[in-house]
Amino acid sequence: MANNNQHTKPNVPPLRFPGFSVEWERVKVSDLLDFFSTNSLSWDMLNYENGKILNLHYGLIHKDLPTIVNMKDANLPFINNDKIPKNYTICESGDVAFADASEDTNDVGKAIEFINIDRDIVCGLHTIHGRDKTDITVDGFKGYLFSSKAYHNQIRRIAQGTKIYSISSKNMDEIYLGIPSKREQEKIFALLYAIDRRIATQNKIIEDLKKLKSAIGRIIFCKATLIKIQNLCEVIMGQSPASSSYNNNNDGLPLIQGNLDIFDGATISRIYTNEPIKISLPNDLILTVRAPVGIVAENKMKVCIGRGVCALRNKSTIPTMYIYYALDYFSYKWKQIEQGSTFTSINGDDVKKFAIPLVNNAEYLCAFLSKIDMLIKCSINLHSNYIKQKQYLLSQMFI
Repeated sequence: MANNNQHTKPNVPPLRFPGFSVEWERVKVSDLLDFFSTNSLSWDMLNYENGKILNLHYGLIHKDLPTIVNMKDANLPFINNDKIPKNYTICESGDVAFADASEDTNDVGKAIEFINIDRDIVCGLHTIHGRDKTDITVDGFKGYLFSSKAYHNQIRRIAQGTKIYSISSKNMDEIYLGIPSKREQEKIFALLYAIDRRIATQNKIIEDLKKLKSAIGRIIFCKATLIKIQNLCEVIMGQSPASSSYNNNNDGLPLIQGNLDIFDGATISRIYTNEPIKISLPNDLILTVRAPVGIVAENKMKVCIGRGVCALRNKSTIPTMYIYYALDYFSYKWKQIEQGSTFTSINGDDVKKFAIPLVNNAEYLCAFLSKIDMLIKCSINLHSNYIKQKQYLLSQMFI
């Protein structure tokens, strides 16, 4: 990659492939794309079973779909046959679709591009359907162009609304973006699409590892004798100190109050208190007792525990991490116990009477599950790094 931070040409991105020196052409988006009307079909008019025409709902752009939607492996809903609109425009490979509404300015105008279309697809509710009318772009480039920082910085300035932000095709008159040669577009697309495929692969690896862990728990835990927590652990219910003692200056002890103070199965230092009341020690387990109930974490430091959690101090010969894995696997059972409507909770007696399975060779099971956890964490870190890499390139390779 060539770094062009010192370049004098105005229409060149900071980062580009070697061998390219020609300035990019600045194009108004409304001069680049033709726009077509879209339907307003809601989710209850769609299904994933059968139909003649596929439909792109804006919710899929926000949540489920990658930047480049390869129709060889994409899963979109069908329009119910009795709800097919009278007039519609079928999408073609290379067409882009924008979400025209969002609660977040970062997501308004979020775009995807279709490639390898082999079925009839139409754009639906809260989408803007665009097609290159100039033939100056290659398939796949526009999806990343409209995901770039250069594009979103302009969208954020023109998005309208208070709670819900929106744009329309008319706003494309106000957006200018750089277009390189088709050969350079192809290289940009190939790089970013390769990263996207790697992100998708990492997602699959993470999902499969979690399924493996769950399957092991289902096979082993569900056939074991049950034992109550009070027979394994001392239960220490939390008590919140005076809010006037809270600080961010590392004064006192970290205060663990609930799920916000838990990350990746362990407690984290977020807020401190210099007037601790109830204490949890290293190697205790922390269990949330207020909504959301049943999240369990390792505690690796001396902390103060607030009323949203309790500490479990192992008094048995069973490995503490075995208790952690059993509680984590059976966390769904707290739903049968917790009380309250808006904010559910459990009490100390509920925790003491909660039963977990006791198996033979608990140490070996812990060692095996911890290895799976390590693989999951490594895969999540890789996934995060690929996303950061993609975001960096989107901020540096476009103008």
